[in-house]
Amino acid sequence: MTQQTHSFQAEVAQLLHLVTHSLYSNKEIFLRELISNASDACDKLRFEALNDAGLYEDAPNLEVRLAFDKDAKTLTITDNGIGMSAQEAIDHLGTIAKSGTRDFMGRLSGDQKQDAQLIGQFGVGFYSGFIVADKITVESRRAGMKADEGVRWTSGGTGDFLTETITRAERGTRVVLHLREDALEYANGWKLRELVRKYSDHISLPILLEKEEWKDGENDQPGAMVKTGEWETINQATALWTRPKKDVSDEQYGEFYKAISHDFEPPLTWTHNRVEGSTEYTQLLYLPGKAPHDLWNRDRKAGLKLYVKRVFIMDDAEALLPSYLRFVKGVVDSADLPLNVSRELLQESRDVKAIREGNTRRVLAMLEDLAKHDPLSAPAEGGDGVTDVVSEEDKAKAGKYSQFYAEFGAVLKEGLGEDFANRERIAKLLRFASTTTDSVSVSFADYKARMKDGQEAIYYITADTLAAAKNSPQLEVFRKKGIEVLLMSDRVDEWALGFFQEFDGTPLQSVAKGAVDLGKLQDEEEKKAAEAAAEAFKPLLERLKATLKEKAEDVRVTTRLVDSPACLVSPDDGMSLQLARLLRQAGQPAPATKPVLEVNAEHALVKKLDASAHFDDLAHILFDQALLAEGGLPEDPAAYVKRVNALLQG
Repeated sequence: MTQQTHSFQAEVAQLLHLVTHSLYSNKEIFLRELISNASDACDKLRFEALNDAGLYEDAPNLEVRLAFDKDAKTLTITDNGIGMSAQEAIDHLGTIAKSGTRDFMGRLSGDQKQDAQLIGQFGVGFYSGFIVADKITVESRRAGMKADEGVRWTSGGTGDFLTETITRAERGTRVVLHLREDALEYANGWKLRELVRKYSDHISLPILLEKEEWKDGENDQPGAMVKTGEWETINQATALWTRPKKDVSDEQYGEFYKAISHDFEPPLTWTHNRVEGSTEYTQLLYLPGKAPHDLWNRDRKAGLKLYVKRVFIMDDAEALLPSYLRFVKGVVDSADLPLNVSRELLQESRDVKAIREGNTRRVLAMLEDLAKHDPLSAPAEGGDGVTDVVSEEDKAKAGKYSQFYAEFGAVLKEGLGEDFANRERIAKLLRFASTTTDSVSVSFADYKARMKDGQEAIYYITADTLAAAKNSPQLEVFRKKGIEVLLMSDRVDEWALGFFQEFDGTPLQSVAKGAVDLGKLQDEEEKKAAEAAAEAFKPLLERLKATLKEKAEDVRVTTRLVDSPACLVSPDDGMSLQLARLLRQAGQPAPATKPVLEVNAEHALVKKLDASAHFDDLAHILFDQALLAEGGLPEDPAAYVKRVNALLQG
């Protein structure tokens, strides 16, 4: 036998330190994690054996076994799945195998609840064994390898681990937990049965436990439970999604979600359906309550678990849902797809397209149902003004859509540009802050219902932050006239609204693009006054245009300003300043579009411009301040500061 000592990856060593210092507030979940790993290993064997039945060797029946020894203080979890080679044991048990480990460890904060969730998301549940064990021994042999090519992996959960080659007749993996003194309750058959029913009853293959029976004591000795040498199945051993909905409790649905998502929080809601027709499949889809930390990571794998006739095919089947619903977790079990389906075939399959469309409709229906029961999204009173009776369903779902939207609303907006067929449904689900409320609770339908008589557009503004949008000078005339404006501060807003120009027949109009046009809301006297001001200011406007010709496309008098001297707007047919700025920040090319400077003819600073001895400096300051007000930065900050200081000094 050859023995080698290896050091843990630095991130694993830090992780183990957290685990062994009671990171998990609910330590009994270690069993769920280890049984889930064993089940995954059996699924992988079943999949690989589709092309090589010899991998089953002489044990075609897949199973997980639990054994305990009170005297030796051990708990053993054994599976006859795919197993590991010596190198795989080093790779899988000595490193965090997923990408982004540095980012992962940087996010660990010491907050038990938050850190436990992160660990689950990174799929490193094996290390949870060290919650209850001061030593773990793993023996494994990969299916198809020789008996003398087994491996034993041993660690005390400190800085290193030991590997050695062993002879192991059985394929698969045995994990032996050497229990701590404060964890001996897990060397107990009754306790193990309870935990399996609670956390792992959904596992689709049998979980076996050694049978025990009571034996009376002799010669005044107490009786005790003794093992019979037989094994019994202690879970239902049927895939949860194959059971009728009436036979699955909410608790079981919740535990299944935690098992497949590695999330420590319960889901917001779920849908479980058997779809029949030209394409037959079962779907079990969940909406999480919290976004994963890497939701915006382009390299992150997302998708549903795919089964074909209850045979596991792949994790993260991205083709089963559009990208803007990548936060959805769940399982799809198809009756029609071939068992050897690949990711490439998934992209081309008609059946997969039908499943994808069906899943999308079902998820949107779940969101619509949550929105209907959300107090911020649905009216509190009936049409007769009498407060509606709050049902139990209302109570159960109250606030859940607001919770969902706070986590995933920005991702949902991507659907405006990605899913033409469902664009209207998606638009109805979107929520925004507005000039009438800071809470992100205003829908397009809410806005339209509150539009003033004569108002012909849904007005909105985009900015880097909610504060920047709320305090933009471009809103001044709208506030003066009591016209509501939607405030949009997600980075995706500008892009998404490029694909959505009207809602229910009413056009959407950015208040920061083009000349302000309030239509019927602006009376004739205001229009005449604006025209007169523009005529009177012609000489000044020409001077400003000449001075700012390198910065501004045009300079004009505006009626949109009340308190501010100037603002910047995008040309009617040009890219918005916000979108151009976002593209540059992302390293993408953006056209060199120059904005239009609009000035307030009634402002004292503008009136003083013409007679000022510092006209050029004031003109540039006016432009740069307008740029700052809408979230940009002067092209030459030092020059701006120099001009301001010169004026302050007189």
